[in-house]
Amino acid sequence: MDGCFRVLYCVFTLLAISTFIKCLENNDQHRDVEEKITYNGDQVLRVETVNSKQRKKIKELENQGLIEKWFTNSTSVDIMVKKVNSETVKNTLNNGSLSFNIFIDDIQRAINDENPPINEDELELSGRQGHNLTFERYHKVDDIYKYIDHLSQEYPDIVEIETIGKSHENVPLRVIRIKLDQNSTDTKAIWIDGGIHAREWIAVSSVLYLINELVYNRDSLELHMKNIEFHIIPILNPDGYKHSHEKERLWRKNRSKPSANSCVGADLNRNWDYHWGETGASKYSCAEIYRGVKASSERETQAVVKYIMKNPNKFKGFLTFHSYGQYILYPWGYAKRVPSDHTEVHRVGQVMATAIKKATSNEYTVGNSATLLYPAAGASDDWAKGVAKIKYSYTVELKDTGKYGFILPPTEILSTGKEAYAAVSALANEISSEKYNNV
Repeated sequence: MDGCFRVLYCVFTLLAISTFIKCLENNDQHRDVEEKITYNGDQVLRVETVNSKQRKKIKELENQGLIEKWFTNSTSVDIMVKKVNSETVKNTLNNGSLSFNIFIDDIQRAINDENPPINEDELELSGRQGHNLTFERYHKVDDIYKYIDHLSQEYPDIVEIETIGKSHENVPLRVIRIKLDQNSTDTKAIWIDGGIHAREWIAVSSVLYLINELVYNRDSLELHMKNIEFHIIPILNPDGYKHSHEKERLWRKNRSKPSANSCVGADLNRNWDYHWGETGASKYSCAEIYRGVKASSERETQAVVKYIMKNPNKFKGFLTFHSYGQYILYPWGYAKRVPSDHTEVHRVGQVMATAIKKATSNEYTVGNSATLLYPAAGASDDWAKGVAKIKYSYTVELKDTGKYGFILPPTEILSTGKEAYAAVSALANEISSEKYNNV
């Protein structure tokens, strides 16, 4: 009898332990859900600024943690304001004679409308074609990588995939090389990336649209698009991009954590080894523009540097896609200075802007990034121009001009992709031309 009691005791003990573990797992799941950041009632304001005193007031609000800057140029600043801080911020702006407009009344509502659930037609399409990527929604990393794999399997004569490194969370960093036509001996190449900043989803979608055009519509491409070798990485910051989908929609940085006492993430567009750590980059790990512990400290940066520097001479163009503002920007970003060949670089930027306007009627402003927007040392286009010596190096800030900001609705994906394609085609035409060969 004692033996039976011992057996029963063991059984009940095991059941109790099992129940306890499941309880913990459920609690973890609840915590996981609770950890997802929401933005109910948070707003985006556009503040009109005309002098240094007004900008100083904006900076004070930022230093106090009452606002987060989204965008700034010479005449205005877009700021995100938490609901809890709204009254304080608006009173401060009014008392400082700073006029403002509400651009996004409720950020969470805009986010809820941004990416609708997958419908049955899309699921059926996924089953037929081996991936579910469309230009009607923003897709997650896994979906995008399935699409890339599909292209390489279906079009091996055109598409080659190379893993050039891994992110902090060991996600492969995958470059798609769109090969030259077999009868071409030209070796000119253009580097293109998107998603260096996690929350800029439209940059990722636009680069994917470009890939789609280069592969699926190969036969109808203009000759200059076939005579350029494209090296494209649609998601340069996969960890941050995933985090922005699953946990924190407005996350910007990558997900590295150099020490136990530091905040998570470095701004990958302040981490490049050209005037690293100067104006417009922060040494504080919690800052949105944190530069990293040293130049090229981040795995993502290291991977691109190593890849391009294997043969930098063949790269004649460098395009990094961001959002937002509708700008085509060229170096230098570290200070209000321009390169010696800025006249030609500016001219080609204008050609790209003209091509965009012709394609979609939207206007893009061309100019030096530090002058038009703000100094930002350690940016990738500065490195491309200053170290890799890539003549035509640009940052393209895609749509829009502030109505939606980073939360661009999916109805804008297709038209924005067309703008990106128009810019790339214009640059490729310039690089392929005889005039470029004589520079």
